Amino acid sequence: MDFNFMQNTILENDVVILRPLQETDFDNLLPFSINEPDTWFYSLVRANGKENLTQYLKSAVQGRDNESEFPFIVFDKRTNSYAGSTRFYNINFQYKTLLLGFTWYGEQFRGTGLNKHCKFLLLQYAFESLNMERVEFRADNSNTRSIAAMKSIGCVVEGVLRYHMPTHGSEIRRDSIVLSILKKDWFESVKQKLKASLV
Repeated sequence: MDFNFMQNTILENDVVILRPLQETDFDNLLPFSINEPDTWFYSLVRANGKENLTQYLKSAVQGRDNESEFPFIVFDKRTNSYAGSTRFYNINFQYKTLLLGFTWYGEQFRGTGLNKHCKFLLLQYAFESLNMERVEFRADNSNTRSIAAMKSIGCVVEGVLRYHMPTHGSEIRRDSIVLSILKKDWFESVKQKLKASLV
């Protein structure tokens, strides 16, 4: 797959625009960073506070420069405002796999259906443009909200990686749940069901 990580890849429908995340998006995301720091409670890579947000953006852009990640910023057309971020990562074109994650939204955008619109565009692009065979998702096994959201778009639970990752500022290690959608799942059922659920 000859994919240009530097290209201005934009995914868009009537509700949302996903465009490449840039370090210049600092001001667009700063209100969440300052006012909603608990957004990253389950995340090792945090963007709460100005310093963490700066590093978050630098790391995301570096991942794109290294051709291992492709981060997006999320713009909600209904409110005419930026809503959060998401990305493809651990991209492996040889084996046709990638992970979809680092997804977060501001409080006012949760439960609005925005996530399903984003996931539809991202999955459609992964399977139909990038020709991926497998899209994987992972989360802290105690993050029930995130797990419920992944199941609602058609993800299949594959299992739990025990004692998998450290947790922020603690000696405790987390268990990580692994979910996935395969290309055949996408075309056989997930695409149609997810599209029908968009509001």
